[in-house]
Amino acid sequence: MRHRPPRLRLALVALIGLLGLMAGCASFPDEGPRNWQEKTEGQGELGGPPSVQEAPGSEPGDQNGDGSPDSGAPQAPSGCDDPDPQVVATCLDPVGAVAVLPNGVSALVGERATGRVLRVERGKDPVLVTTVPVDTAGGGGLTGLVLSPTYEEDRLVYAYATTPEDNRVLRLAPNEPPKPVLTGIPKGPAGNGGALGTDAGNTLLVATGNAGDPAPAPTALNGKVLRIDTLGRPAAANPNPGSPVLSTGLAQPGGICTDPASESVWVTDRTAARDVLYRVAPGPLGPAAWTWPDRPGVAGCMAQPGVLTVALTGGAALSVLRPADDGSFSGAPETLLVNVYGRLNAATLGSDGLLWLGTVNKSGGKPVASDDRVIRIQPPSGGGASRA
Repeated sequence: MRHRPPRLRLALVALIGLLGLMAGCASFPDEGPRNWQEKTEGQGELGGPPSVQEAPGSEPGDQNGDGSPDSGAPQAPSGCDDPDPQVVATCLDPVGAVAVLPNGVSALVGERATGRVLRVERGKDPVLVTTVPVDTAGGGGLTGLVLSPTYEEDRLVYAYATTPEDNRVLRLAPNEPPKPVLTGIPKGPAGNGGALGTDAGNTLLVATGNAGDPAPAPTALNGKVLRIDTLGRPAAANPNPGSPVLSTGLAQPGGICTDPASESVWVTDRTAARDVLYRVAPGPLGPAAWTWPDRPGVAGCMAQPGVLTVALTGGAALSVLRPADDGSFSGAPETLLVNVYGRLNAATLGSDGLLWLGTVNKSGGKPVASDDRVIRIQPPSGGGASRA
C-alpha cells in the first residue's frame, strides 16, 4: 500500500465518520446487537429464516460471539429486545392480522384492539401506516388484513374491522384515511371477528362471523364466506348474481387461505361444540374436512401444496395437516411449536415461502417481556396425506 500523508488520513477519517452519521439519519436503529447466528433449516422444530453472517470474530457454532460454546438454550428477551432471530417485531398489542409485503422481509401488522396498522421489519422500529377506528366488543376489532391482488400496481391493502355500527371491509391507500368498501355486515354481542384472503381469480374472500345469530338468513352477510372485487362488488361467479355470498354456515371464523396449486380455499371456524376446518365450495358449507373436539382455538391458516398449517390460540401451537388430492385428511395432525411463542393467532405466507405468525399473549396468555410478537419461520414441508 502507498503511504498517505497524515493530513490526508485525517481527512479520510472525518469523511467516513460523516457518511456514517448520514446513514444513521436515513434508517431505523437495530433492535439490538446482532451477536447471534440464525437457525438454519432443520434446526429446532421448524427451522428458521435464511441464515445471516455470524458476528465478527466468532467461530462456527459460537453463538455468543465471545469464543464460548453455545448451550443451545434460548435466551430470554430483555424488554423489547428479543434475541430470537425468528422474531421480527416485539412489544406490539395483540396481533389481529399480518400481510407480508412483496419484498418478503417486511409486513403490515394489524393490532386487533388499537386498530393500528404498522409496517414491521427485523432490525427496524415499527412504522405506523394508518389507524382503523375499531370496536372490540363481541370478539371484534381489526381482525383481517390482506394485500390487493394487484398490490404491485395499486399499493392497496384491505382490512376487516368492527366499528360501532357494523362489521366492514375497508380499503387502505397510501396517505389516505381508511375508506369503506363493503359495509352493513351485521354486528352482534358475539361472533364479530372475520378474516380476509384472496382466491385464484384475484377476488377478495371475506369470512364473516355470525354476530351471535346461530342461524342467520341465507341472504344476510353474517356467518358467510363472501367473494367480492376490489371495489366491494359481488364477484360475477357467485351462486346468486348480485349477491356477495359464496358460502354459508360460519360461526366465528379465524382464518381463510387458498392453496395456489389446487386453488382450494380453506376456512377455520370455532363452533359451540368444536373447532373445525372447512373446504369452501359455493352454497352451504358441507361436512367439516377436519374437527378439533378439544377446541384449541383455530385461527389463521396457511395453505401450500400438500400442507395446511393452522395457528392455535388456546392450544398455543401450530396444527399441521396434509390434505390428499381430493381434500381429505387421514391420520392425526402434527402439533408443533407447543408453548414456544405462546398463543398464536395470525398466520400467512410470505413471497419467499416463509411462514409469518402473530401472537396474542396479552389477551389471556402469559406474555413475556417482548410480547406481543411477529415471528417468521420455515413452514412445515408438504407431501400430501395418504387416503384412508
